[in-house]
Amino acid sequence: MLNCIATISVNGPLRTKLRAIADAGFEHVEIFESDLLASPESVPVIGAMMRDLGLTCVAFQPFRDFEGMPAAERGRVFDRAERKFDVLQELGTDLMLVSSNVSPGSLADRGRIVDDFRELGDRAAARGLRVAFEALAWGRHVRDHRDAWDIVRQVDHASVGLALDAFSSLAPGIPIESLADIRRDKLFHVQIADAPRLAMDPLSWSRHFRCMPGQGDLPLVDYVRALHRTGYDGVLSLEIFNDRFRAGSAADVAIDGMRSLVYLLEQLEARADSRTACKGIEFIEFCASEEEAGQLGQMLRMLGFAATHRHIRKKVTRWRQGDINLVVNCEPDGFARTFDTVHGASVCAIGLRVADPDAALLRASQLQVPSFSQPVGPGEYEIPALRGVGGSLLYFMKESETPSIWRTEFEALPAVACIDAGLERIDHFSQSMQFEEMLSWLLYYVTLFEVEKSPAIEIADPVGLVQSQAVQSKDRGVRILLNSSASGQTLVDRFLHSYGGAGVQHVSFATRDIFSTATKLRALGTETLPIPENYYYDLGARFGLDDAVLSRMADLNILYDEDEKGTYHHLYTRAFAKRFFFEVVQRHGYDGYGARDTAIRLAAQSRFRNLAPGKDLPPLHS
Repeated sequence: MLNCIATISVNGPLRTKLRAIADAGFEHVEIFESDLLASPESVPVIGAMMRDLGLTCVAFQPFRDFEGMPAAERGRVFDRAERKFDVLQELGTDLMLVSSNVSPGSLADRGRIVDDFRELGDRAAARGLRVAFEALAWGRHVRDHRDAWDIVRQVDHASVGLALDAFSSLAPGIPIESLADIRRDKLFHVQIADAPRLAMDPLSWSRHFRCMPGQGDLPLVDYVRALHRTGYDGVLSLEIFNDRFRAGSAADVAIDGMRSLVYLLEQLEARADSRTACKGIEFIEFCASEEEAGQLGQMLRMLGFAATHRHIRKKVTRWRQGDINLVVNCEPDGFARTFDTVHGASVCAIGLRVADPDAALLRASQLQVPSFSQPVGPGEYEIPALRGVGGSLLYFMKESETPSIWRTEFEALPAVACIDAGLERIDHFSQSMQFEEMLSWLLYYVTLFEVEKSPAIEIADPVGLVQSQAVQSKDRGVRILLNSSASGQTLVDRFLHSYGGAGVQHVSFATRDIFSTATKLRALGTETLPIPENYYYDLGARFGLDDAVLSRMADLNILYDEDEKGTYHHLYTRAFAKRFFFEVVQRHGYDGYGARDTAIRLAAQSRFRNLAPGKDLPPLHS
């Protein structure tokens, strides 16, 4: 199938759109009428521009309100069609997409509709052109591709065929099996779009929430597989309407479009998953100045971590507890220093264990994910890396070489007595980003790694809504939460301002016994986020928890959730410099992230933020 994208899918003037589409690797494009009408360039100039960019225009669309118009308006409709035929020829395409009529004045007379398309077919054929009829899910009389196909079949004209729009078929729930009835030679064009499952009218749903394949919930793989079985091997064109994309970069959206189609078509092939399998999180790296590194080290000690190793040449310290590796980088030069200058003490890199880093880099290259490299010293390993959220890095650690990397590049520090708090591994980490970026980063993870995505949810911050969605490996060795908010006052938005952009907002550590861990953390001086008594009163009523257990949870600020699979206990530290915080979790079969408790946590963090330093809470780490 041929990868294609409609110009309406990306932002900016038509000249910018076409350049971004070509740079993303597309060779085929649909010209959307509104883009053409708004362009200061003439139609012949736009046609030449596409040819210069190596783009082939495969369709012009949409031609609206055509079929079944009253007799008084019919002549004007055909005059308009002839003018659009002129445009097609100047653009260098032979196909015009006709969307089903939405005009209140249109007639439902099937005979009239068939006659209209026969005449349009004759006029198109006289100029060597074709037309394809598309059923809009909100059409006046035709809103189902089965009806559109029936009309095309009755018209029985060589220049009149069918255009399918996956959204208009899947959103209203039209059976995918119905595609088998469509003749391959009469299927002229296919448009593709994903979308989240929403309970709203099809027009609003379509105009604001379409997204790239892999970003939503529609069964696009099954849909395209059914098309493939009909023998269709023509154009597969992205037609996306989304408010986030309209606010984003044309180049980034076009690249996302290409990534999504690459991954969609890969899923049709009966071969092993070509995405990178993550074997786990090997380390999380913080950048910091000398001063903030000392403050961060104090916080880590109060969490039960010990500084166990130091890099043989650099100001880089390895902190350990259980199977957790945290790296604090104070090196005066290089990537970490630059990141610290922009963001302050923060997570600048994540190390992922993979079987084959070279294959992972190749996969990233195929998806146009930029890589990163910097000079390494004598005897140091050159660890492949990609650019990630907020300009951070994702390192690929070869699983078989990971122990030797630590042995070779780090030397042991003198042992210092410390209290292990019972933290065993990294459970997950969250990344917050601009609202307009979230779908792009979701696609980044879903197409690059062998992960699955959870349903997106909305969480009530005291001053706005936060959208949250998780991606996670099948064995749950890697879990990542993505958060964004369109509100300018939520904790996510405040984080973006304090942090200086998108990045890791919190890291979650797993323990086997959260009550024991919480008690040790208190003894170590860790300040946990205070949770109101009202929460525990409701918790007892909701889950029937024992009063003694509730009292202990309240004393230790432990939150709780459960589902049909198990239970989830968790607590939160106070934030470090308003940038990031830590969570401790204990899971028993539970597979979520305590979403029901998030509003409680957000409200508690907001209260803490508004307290004056030196009053009820100490200012350390505020």
